Amino acid sequence: MFNLGSMLNLGSTEPVIGSGNCIIECSTGEIFKYLGEELFQNYPKWSPEVKELEQITPGPVQLGTIGRQVRIDQGRRSESNFKVTTYDHASRLTLTGVSDPFRCTYELEEISPEKSVRLTFTFELLELLAVMRPFEGVVRVAIKDGAHRTVQNIKRLIETDTA
Repeated sequence: MFNLGSMLNLGSTEPVIGSGNCIIECSTGEIFKYLGEELFQNYPKWSPEVKELEQITPGPVQLGTIGRQVRIDQGRRSESNFKVTTYDHASRLTLTGVSDPFRCTYELEEISPEKSVRLTFTFELLELLAVMRPFEGVVRVAIKDGAHRTVQNIKRLIETDTA
């Protein structure tokens, strides 16, 4: 049996995943409030690529909340809807693409009670378009760099706000 994708050098159909983590000096509750409860106010602050952001479903951010974002990444404009698929105050927030195959997960691990938390951010591009497969290596590097930049931005913003 042969793999036509390999013969055409289309690249992998595996998800493209980037992750970054850091220690933030504040409580889990403060971080979750910033990331989860105040998602629509703060997301453009830690991700300056987000040019437009709106909450589509009414009420407080919770499991099932749907949002719409417009991003400019490396000169390319994209618009997508996402849904909050995990909303756990103690440990995790997950945003999953509704119109595009992506998932963003923010995990919180308390290091010292009320003093420091490890934030791990993981971005998963669940499917790479065929036209992008020849650039898969570049996409992987960009996603990895973006994940590290995201956690550093969040750390800087939260520690500045709580100082």
